[in-house]
Amino acid sequence: MFSRFGKKLLSKAKIISVATGLAGSYVCTKYVLDNHLSLHLPLLKPTHCLDAATIQTQKTARCPDISKFMAPPVTDLATMCANPDSIATKMEVMVMETQAKVCKAIEALEGDKKFLVDSWRKESNTGGGVTCVLQDGKVFEKAGVNVSVVYGNLSEGAEKQMRSRGKNFQRNSDGSLPYKGMGVSSVIHPTNPHCPTIHFNYRYFEVTSADGTKSWWFGGGTDLTPMYLDVIDAKHFHRELKSACDRHDVELYPKYKKWCDEYFYIPIRGECRGVGGIFFDDMDKPNAQEVLNFVTSCANAIIPCYVPIITKNKNKSFTADQKNWQQLRRGRYVEFNLVYDRGTKFGFQTPGARIESIMMSLPLTARWEYMHLPKLGSAENEMIEVLKNPREWV
Repeated sequence: MFSRFGKKLLSKAKIISVATGLAGSYVCTKYVLDNHLSLHLPLLKPTHCLDAATIQTQKTARCPDISKFMAPPVTDLATMCANPDSIATKMEVMVMETQAKVCKAIEALEGDKKFLVDSWRKESNTGGGVTCVLQDGKVFEKAGVNVSVVYGNLSEGAEKQMRSRGKNFQRNSDGSLPYKGMGVSSVIHPTNPHCPTIHFNYRYFEVTSADGTKSWWFGGGTDLTPMYLDVIDAKHFHRELKSACDRHDVELYPKYKKWCDEYFYIPIRGECRGVGGIFFDDMDKPNAQEVLNFVTSCANAIIPCYVPIITKNKNKSFTADQKNWQQLRRGRYVEFNLVYDRGTKFGFQTPGARIESIMMSLPLTARWEYMHLPKLGSAENEMIEVLKNPREWV
């Protein structure tokens, strides 16, 4: 029996080699797609292909069920089994599960088209990730869901960015500053201009100073970027996010909604990127487990806040002018991501960064027109007014 990620590829792939399975559930294997796009899922390390006694030991050790994932996790499975209660292990499991759930939901909306699954490792042996991308679909022009788990020494540029937010680290005598970061990030660009773009990112970061002090924090959020305003959809989106926040503290949603409006703002345009959502960073109280619980609730709200909106709008007819407006709004999306986004900047400053995964968030197509101004009273102008004057939706 093949794992989920093995099963998903069998219909489009031929098996090149299969090693001993793990209790018939985990398979050490490699595939080549029939469409000549090679997809090499790395052979699991020998420690992942185990005898019955070791399998039983791993069950006792509460190993994560990787059959739920799109691909094997970045961290060695034996390490995760040995540390099931560590926040890093729990967070990596959560982001891998979130990736798989979102990809499955998007594939269900799309129909026959499936995600390309790209498992990758950094050349410097400082982590890796799993990038899932679906392109040129009927419902989704481009959908990317990326998981990354990276570690190494923090660059001076990244440290400077963090110090500007109040972080205070002490480098070792050799100049090193060890860190570990992981997260799941996604941007989904639908084909139909009546369907909004969604972005979400949930991450965990820790830095170890010279004296052994470990600084840790969580960050993330989910936000919506419609091309045309639908008040019902905006209210639904915010209501689901508020519900996720309220399970932990009723003061969180208004605080993080305001932060989202302020963060996803394009100063050179004088407008927000979209109708907002929630955004938070540097969250390190009351304790790591409670913050992780909150982050998990937010991640679990992604599908219910977005899928009903796509289901409602994906088959609506649209004109060439409406498609053109979508392309112009995507231009704003590109501007924010490349000029202002903190995560993009950190990625560019990280040695050995995987640029393809960082640039995954950009749409396949966008447009810039000189001095384009929507007509007063038009649906396009109504959208601009909302972007210039953020509303309270719930």
